[in-house]
Amino acid sequence: MPNSAVPDKANLLFELGTEELPPVALQRLSDAFTAEFVKGLDDAGLTYGEVSAYCTPRRLALLVRDCATAQPDRDIERRGPALSAAFDKQGKPTKAAEGFARSCATTVEQLQQLETDKGTWLVYHVHQRGQPAAQLLPGIAEGALNKLPIPKRMRWGDSEAQFVRPVHWLVFLHGAQVVPCTLLDAVAGNLTFGHRFHHPQAITLYNPEDYAEVLESLGKVIAHFGERRSRIKRQVEETARSLDGVPDLDDDLLDEVTALNEWPMPIAGTFEQRFLAVPQEALVATMKGNQKYFPVFDRQGRLMNHFITIANLDSTQPEVVRKGNERVVRPRLADAMFFWEQDGKRRLADHFDRLEHVVFQKDLGSMRDKSLRVAELAEYIAARIGGDRVLARRAGELSRCDLMTEMVFEFPEMQGIMGRYQAERDGEPAELATAMDEFYMPRFSGDRLPETLTGIAISLAEKIDSLVGIFGIGMKPSGDKDPFALRRSALGALRILREHALPLNLKELLAEAERLLDGRLSAEHSAAAVYEFMLERLKGLYTEAGTAYDVFEAVAAVQPPSVADFEHRIRAVSDFRNLPDALALAAANKRISNILKKVDESIPTQVDSELFELTAEKDLFEQIDTLAMQIEPLMADSNYGATLQALARLRVPVDRFFDDVMVMAEKASVRGNRLALLQSLARQFGQVADLSLLQA
Repeated sequence: MPNSAVPDKANLLFELGTEELPPVALQRLSDAFTAEFVKGLDDAGLTYGEVSAYCTPRRLALLVRDCATAQPDRDIERRGPALSAAFDKQGKPTKAAEGFARSCATTVEQLQQLETDKGTWLVYHVHQRGQPAAQLLPGIAEGALNKLPIPKRMRWGDSEAQFVRPVHWLVFLHGAQVVPCTLLDAVAGNLTFGHRFHHPQAITLYNPEDYAEVLESLGKVIAHFGERRSRIKRQVEETARSLDGVPDLDDDLLDEVTALNEWPMPIAGTFEQRFLAVPQEALVATMKGNQKYFPVFDRQGRLMNHFITIANLDSTQPEVVRKGNERVVRPRLADAMFFWEQDGKRRLADHFDRLEHVVFQKDLGSMRDKSLRVAELAEYIAARIGGDRVLARRAGELSRCDLMTEMVFEFPEMQGIMGRYQAERDGEPAELATAMDEFYMPRFSGDRLPETLTGIAISLAEKIDSLVGIFGIGMKPSGDKDPFALRRSALGALRILREHALPLNLKELLAEAERLLDGRLSAEHSAAAVYEFMLERLKGLYTEAGTAYDVFEAVAAVQPPSVADFEHRIRAVSDFRNLPDALALAAANKRISNILKKVDESIPTQVDSELFELTAEKDLFEQIDTLAMQIEPLMADSNYGATLQALARLRVPVDRFFDDVMVMAEKASVRGNRLALLQSLARQFGQVADLSLLQA
């Protein structure tokens, strides 16, 4: 009987079985392996269909549907040197031509020529038969494994193979056939292994497409990360509901727990009610960070004395598992209570002098020095935004005192939060206590902003002091180096200034911070450098929000005093840009700007109506004069939109002026008067923004 035809495509399965992989890196490893493996298929010219990635604590796997069993035949064209470089004047082949022919395993005489628009070239054409996938796949897999983002690879036993964890088995199937190879000292086969406890025996795989189903039904392993994550989320929600509570389904924690389990089962635990006297953030931090538990809250957002853990097995004695987890978490909660009680023996203010022994930066002094500067700058800010100056100063002085508490030493993420709780316990004003937490806001991109005036003052003062201080000692960010997170500080400060519409002159604020740092700064003009740095960050914020580049540049050119004022002008110019007359006026502005730039002579400060020779210049003067009186109260009220709409009415007289009037007249007095008229017009147009920068 004749042999049956070899199929041109078949499903492909790769699985690498290991010791438990790092949970926080599991998804990243899986994504990287999938991307590199697929890239290898593309580079090899192997066609394929849908790709599914799988990962659990003990395996990285990949299912590729309809993967070609061989490369297609290909006609390859290799281009060599240009004809002018391939032959000398006598028509003999040069070394370049001979070298190219040797690299193609042929002779110069057998090469062909290719004519293009750029000249004639030597070329070599060859018909290359496609290689079987079985010969290519081991190299593709090895390349993908070698490119995984593993900071430190390890060896085990007497093996020379290096990977993030010891490797125990390898499945590599293309259709029903094993892809013969050895990777990381593991020989490819069709045997996988199930759950470490529920099914430690080998499982034979016959078809790649059955992989996930066989592992789940027989091996008690949910191979797909997303499916496992969804199941855990559902289990936690249902368990919390049975406790009449709401779980803290933190995404990062959910990902980590998913990476720790192959067969997840929920277990609800309880701890003593007395621990709830401790700030709930500390209890949550230890449950999530140390134990990987899901805390449970009541409907009012208060922490309950329950937690949910995910066991990596379906225990026949869940009570034993529950009690074990309760026993393990109790000492950690007891530690948190001890720290809370110890810190209660001192007031927040008692820690202030101890800050002298903590260095902020060697040239900028201690944390105590910084707190005093922040306090003074916060008072300056509070006085200008309607806040309580005395409260702002005290809040600034106390802002870093919680760094010296036992609680923050044990739980660094409690910075600010502990300050709030301690200030409340000390009997400080409610706004000051809230400000202790708001001091660190926004902590990350998109985080909420401080809301109290005192919190706004100290948060802004902290960020501005750091920016001016670090710039002032010559350590501004460069490239991807930003050890003091100054970009984050600048963005946070800008968000506070912009979203709270604060009437703070940014240049004056930076100058005040520079004054408070007097004697510590080595670099000149640090406030000016910080202003430019913040302006670049502000441009980024507006670009992300969809503001046109030329609109931002037009407003930035007039250097608005405050970020709030900048915002008003941006909105006004954006609206103005859509008016029918806007671009024509922008072009006229550009023309006026170009004319005035080229003038060498002094321009009169006043326009003399007696020197007008043409109706167009007289009409423009009268229109400007009338408009100036209309615009003055609008500008005083920061009504930039109405100002620009009023200016738009100048289009007709401006066009007529340029059509009828020769600005650079021969008569000096007439020429000077016309230039003065244009200068007067430019001043009116430039009150809101430099409209000449607007693009068509």
